[in-house]
Amino acid sequence: MALIPRLDIAALDAQTVDPLTKGLPFDAPALRLGDIGAQGWNVLRGDVPMPAAVIRQARVEANSAWMAAFTEANGLVIAPHGKTTMAPYLFDLQIADGAWAITVATVQQMQVCRHFGVRRVLMANQPIGRQAVDACFAALADREFELYCLVDGEEGLRQLAEGAGRAQPPADNPLRVLVEVGFPGGRTGARTPETALALARKIAATEGLALAGFECFEGLLPTPEAADELLDVVADLARQAITEGLLPSSGSVIISAGGSAFFDRVGERFNAHDFPAPVLRVLRSGCYLTHDCMGYAAAFERICQQTRLTLPPGGLVPALEVWAQVQSVPEARRALLSMGKRDVGFDAGLPIPQYWYRPGSAMEGPRPMPPGYKTAALNDQHCHLELPEGSDLQVGDLVGFGIGHPCTTFDRWSLLLAVDEDYNVLKAVKTFF
Repeated sequence: MALIPRLDIAALDAQTVDPLTKGLPFDAPALRLGDIGAQGWNVLRGDVPMPAAVIRQARVEANSAWMAAFTEANGLVIAPHGKTTMAPYLFDLQIADGAWAITVATVQQMQVCRHFGVRRVLMANQPIGRQAVDACFAALADREFELYCLVDGEEGLRQLAEGAGRAQPPADNPLRVLVEVGFPGGRTGARTPETALALARKIAATEGLALAGFECFEGLLPTPEAADELLDVVADLARQAITEGLLPSSGSVIISAGGSAFFDRVGERFNAHDFPAPVLRVLRSGCYLTHDCMGYAAAFERICQQTRLTLPPGGLVPALEVWAQVQSVPEARRALLSMGKRDVGFDAGLPIPQYWYRPGSAMEGPRPMPPGYKTAALNDQHCHLELPEGSDLQVGDLVGFGIGHPCTTFDRWSLLLAVDEDYNVLKAVKTFF
């Protein structure tokens, strides 16, 4: 397995941001990204405006290392889904921990990866339309760049074939294509194994394209058992394609799956199959990096209780928080905080108040939020927090919220702050959504 090199972080460090950037102090000068960690800011001391999206650096590093150990112990490689964070600093952390590729969903995301030096990208989606297709082939003019994409039907294949005809990609750097296998009611993907295998035969016969393997996205399925069935179909198709001689004789055939909820099932099912040629088992989970305190936390608890795979010591822990300040306590049982739908994801559940801190007090650090506090609603710029009877929460207090589905919190911020365990700002994490 060829590893990909670290990214050009120096180029990212050299980019400048100014106080018009959400998350920076209003009186800050224009700063290089690489200099933000040297400003001596502390989130709890009031050095940055509220709300603030923070990444707990030690935790995110531990999560990345844990997943690297998990995949190595279980015969997998990781191509983490970059759409979760769209943050090259975090891509670089994942690459340092052995990521085989970075996964994306769109051509724009692919171009961000290329700009900062990602040398292998798996586009877990179908490029459709002349502009997107031509962008994929234009990227292949760089022979050091490998690109994989998906196809699930005749029309998608036709558009790629026409793009190959226009671009005439280098013979040694074709567009590598995975057949996407789906299920009724799911997202894209060939709905039957017969359709998928017929499509694989046509890809293998198309000039400028190379059949690379088969993949699926199992994350929308309701149960681990349903995920198992789909994963077995992917493995069976790969075996048939190898037997028919559809796949290149050099290199490994790829089988891949992608959710963060059932990543243990990917390992168990893919490893349950034997193949007549080398096979690379690629996991595409992305949310593991910062994890959450809702759906993925529950999924990981199930994995810890049920999996037969090797689990490294430790585990995944929430590393992404959004902090807000109490603006008003207009009623005895309700407070309004400076955080809303423009600042935090809510598609997987309302954010959970986990910590509180009173600036200027004798508190040495944030304390766990006592029982009885609950997010009742979000407006564009306000959070309605239900208070228990006798609450001491005051105007000016800070509350740290845990989140669900990190993708939809990251995309609300062009700049997040990486902090140590005392909430000192270590660096800024720039996103490119």
